[in-house]
Amino acid sequence: MGLVSRINAGLKRVPAWSLYIAGPAPLFWLYYLGLTNQLGADPVKVIEHRLGLIGLQLIIAGLLVTPLRRFAGFNLLKFRRAIGLLAFFYIAGHLLTWLVLDIQLLWGEIWKDISKRPYIIIGMTGFVLMLPLAVTSNNASIERLGAVGWRKLHKLTYVAATAGALHYVWLVKGWQIEPLIYMGIVIVLFGMRIRLNRRRVVKI
Repeated sequence: MGLVSRINAGLKRVPAWSLYIAGPAPLFWLYYLGLTNQLGADPVKVIEHRLGLIGLQLIIAGLLVTPLRRFAGFNLLKFRRAIGLLAFFYIAGHLLTWLVLDIQLLWGEIWKDISKRPYIIIGMTGFVLMLPLAVTSNNASIERLGAVGWRKLHKLTYVAATAGALHYVWLVKGWQIEPLIYMGIVIVLFGMRIRLNRRRVVKI
């Protein structure tokens, strides 16, 4: 048995629901560190940034499931729904940390921040696009929308990922390599999806 087969066999023994239990742990750990003054002078900003980054990483992880299966043989399909919902969970935590702890629900300050920082609009757009994806991440929605309609709707993941990566690139000061790496990964994955769709159309 090859390495990939052994990994896939091991993954079969891991229940998908375990991600829902272990997945939120970093969020609670971050808030614990913040409450115990272990995140520096501005813990809210640290939490806000890290939650957003984890959310973006999870979105990308969800997009990697199909390429990993197609090109490397790793079968992570049963975890994709949990990964997507955890991504939404962290992005929502990122947004709520900004609204509640950073801006403290001062709507005047919120609108001022939005008007001065267009990257906030980009980030919120990505979050809004994730809402229907999170709501329809269940078997009942697949039956109601049909497999084809459900897959079409969930292509919005690529647009949300692009918005999230652009939000990250835009909010940092100067041209930093880490946000550009995430943007590059999203662009490559988006390009692979477009190419795969074109191949399917040609075959039809």
